[in-house]
Amino acid sequence: KFAYSADGQAIKLWRHLPERRARRRPRHARRRHGRRFSPELNILHRPDTVAERKQFGHWECDLIQFRKKFGKANVTSLVERVSRFAVFLRNNDRQSKPIMDGLIEVLQPLPHTARRSITFDRGTEFSEWPYLQAGIGTQTWFCDPQSPWQKGTVENTNGRVRKWLSREVDPLSISDGELRDICDRLNSTPRKCLGYRTPAEVFRKKLLAHIRRVG
Repeated sequence: KFAYSADGQAIKLWRHLPERRARRRPRHARRRHGRRFSPELNILHRPDTVAERKQFGHWECDLIQFRKKFGKANVTSLVERVSRFAVFLRNNDRQSKPIMDGLIEVLQPLPHTARRSITFDRGTEFSEWPYLQAGIGTQTWFCDPQSPWQKGTVENTNGRVRKWLSREVDPLSISDGELRDICDRLNSTPRKCLGYRTPAEVFRKKLLAHIRRVG
């Protein structure tokens, strides 16, 4: 602060700063990515029916990360809140649009009531949320900064899948078939929170109930 004060400017202390800027940049100019997530999409505005798991079709999404030595490859983790049904998708990097393309490809075949919304954190890999909404009309919600616990369902799922996808695994060495097998094993495991039914059973029942209502 002193370097940019009147006295500091008089003796040109800015020349000794790392970036050697004669004028200080505005604070908000340094982290523009914070503007990529509209305030009205904050998780605080998410309906209670989502938070209380009273409505089917609301998802949470995260990226499963691995050791830096494997590069930027990762796995998208997508979980439906009511059934705990999980889907995993491999990504070669963290570019947002390809990640959103993967979500669109998985969710588009489902009826809209089975893909009502997705809750993300504020990672830059999810900054292309308008592209997702335009593609399939799925509402997006975002956690508060540095608050991953607000999407606890997918965080819990990530912990479970580490049994097969530890940080020491090279994600590029995992075939799509192996990733589907891991997904099937997780979705076919009975869960206490589901009355010892499996996520696959609950997801299928909810989906069929919707189809019957529409039909």
